[in-house]
Amino acid sequence: MSQAGQAGQAGQADQVGQPAGGGGVAAMSVAAPSPDAAAAGDGAALEVLDGTVVPGDSPNPPAATVPLAVTVPTGPRAPDDLVEPRPVPPPLPEPRPLGETRSWPRDFTDRLTAPLPGVRALARIARDGKLRPAPEALREIPQLPFEPGPLPAVGTTDTALTWAGHASWVIRTGGLTVLTDPVWSRKILGTPARVTPVGVRWEDLPPVDAVVISHNHYDHLDAPTLRRLPRHTPLFLPAGLAPWARRRGFTEVTELDWWEAAELPGPAGPVRFDFVPAHHWSKRTLTDTCRSLWGGWVLTAPGGRRIHFAGDTGYGHWFEEIGHRYPGIDLALLPIGAYDPRWMLRPVHTDPEEAVRACQDLGARVLVPMHWSTFLLSAEPPLEPLHRVRAAWAATGRPRADLWDLPVGASRVLGED
Repeated sequence: MSQAGQAGQAGQADQVGQPAGGGGVAAMSVAAPSPDAAAAGDGAALEVLDGTVVPGDSPNPPAATVPLAVTVPTGPRAPDDLVEPRPVPPPLPEPRPLGETRSWPRDFTDRLTAPLPGVRALARIARDGKLRPAPEALREIPQLPFEPGPLPAVGTTDTALTWAGHASWVIRTGGLTVLTDPVWSRKILGTPARVTPVGVRWEDLPPVDAVVISHNHYDHLDAPTLRRLPRHTPLFLPAGLAPWARRRGFTEVTELDWWEAAELPGPAGPVRFDFVPAHHWSKRTLTDTCRSLWGGWVLTAPGGRRIHFAGDTGYGHWFEEIGHRYPGIDLALLPIGAYDPRWMLRPVHTDPEEAVRACQDLGARVLVPMHWSTFLLSAEPPLEPLHRVRAAWAATGRPRADLWDLPVGASRVLGED
């Protein structure tokens, strides 16, 4: 199944973090948000990674700590006749033209849902030793689930996922192959090397029809990986990122604002790409804080199958709104790692219990955890996200088969359960 030090054996199924009694309530304190601070790279000054704190300046002081309780509903859902129907969703916007050149505001700071951390917050996290898991926790690394295998055969009406690790997925839907936040590099700026290998060898990929990027942090936008692609590969990017891609020679670049969409022709008909909000931020250098947008993607195949790729996000009101506008989400790809300490990372990184709650808010049938088991970006033990998401899912009473807690390298085809 795996190799120690390079891969790892399948993670344990212990029910760690199981809420006591019938309700799942996690109480915590939060302070202003999150993450990162600068570090050098990719041609310009300093930057930061999701959940990785590197010393640097920020003009924003840390917010005061406030109590927070996150409840994971437990037990089976109420019968349909006891549940209030959702309002009729608004009509989806018309797709925008592919590759258009657009103008944007100077920055997107007004889209933040929490203030960014200040110098004192960064100093505190360094002082508390919360940059990485404790040394004794690193003994869990050989147990991280790693099960690479051949990509499943799919037809033009099938939808399949393969996890390459972190937020990188090989999605095949509507006859197209789409990569999400592709990072095939062994090491990224400012953080230790991957603790599990990439789940899919680059040479084993089918031709890539499109790439979606959630935001510009280095563990989601990896220039060395994108350089492996033909420059005519269609890229779907957040608003403000097109110049970055065009400077690197990409010719088919479509950037979108929240609630905008574009379509890409496929053998079974057009596949729709909708850019949707997330609770996060963007920064790649010392001078570009929030100069480009951040968000997730909803992919809709011609037959109506729908995938929500959340990218990087904290928990908040956007999930319910996305579920309202895009009913019938089949698969919700949601982050469950890089969440400790909560006082700092809660606004921008969901923990496992919040990911389960977000899946319910979205109205999605299947939760597909991601953003763990690849790069150690924060202080939780490596296997803790897996144990906690399993416990939180069990507490809801929903079918175990609808939690796709895949090992790195594994695949699943929708409808084969």
